[in-house]
Amino acid sequence: MKYSEVQKIAKYTIEYIKKEIHTGMKLTEVRRLCEDKMLALGADSFWYWDIGAFVFSGDETTVSVSGREYVTSDRLIAPYDIITIDLSPQNDNIWGDYARTIILEDGKVVDDISSIRNDEWRNGLLMEEELHAEMLSFATPQTTFEELYFHINQLITNRGFINLDFLGNLGHSIVKDKNDRIYIENGNTALLSSVDYFTFEPHISVNGSKYGYKKENIYYFVDGKLKEL
Repeated sequence: MKYSEVQKIAKYTIEYIKKEIHTGMKLTEVRRLCEDKMLALGADSFWYWDIGAFVFSGDETTVSVSGREYVTSDRLIAPYDIITIDLSPQNDNIWGDYARTIILEDGKVVDDISSIRNDEWRNGLLMEEELHAEMLSFATPQTTFEELYFHINQLITNRGFINLDFLGNLGHSIVKDKNDRIYIENGNTALLSSVDYFTFEPHISVNGSKYGYKKENIYYFVDGKLKEL
């Protein structure tokens, strides 16, 4: 499979689970359905610690944890809930990497961000949209991982948000061994264009909030311009 094909597995799985999620569903069931769907769509395994779907809800959405320590909780989805799902399918060591925060109101997924009635949740998802748009306008083939790190973290702070990532980074290169990844972090002076693909996945909240937000895509350069995979 090509990288675009494995990434489509993750994208289709998010669209699938949005139709399946319902009030009273366990997060363990959400994970099982996501992983089963990715395998049915052509994934042969999961590259991040053999976990295909990291699933959090409610006040768990602020948790940032390594896959070595992750355990899916048994909590039930509420009629008004916030759920973050991060997917890592692979096929023959070709990775996908895709995450979305999903909002339920009245027991139904709200796909249109502007239609979310909860102001805090709506503002969090709008901030994710702003961060991805800013990254696309700021990054060039000559931009380093470190420069992107400082630029985006400054924007996060300026907008009154905080970076929740347990290592403080904002994404990583796509490789064939997870130990070979390089990160959007302080000290990484490699050019973004030195890798074929990289993720951008700011995990954000506001001080004192119980809720966190994540949106992750894979990006790559075409003729000097970033494109979403």
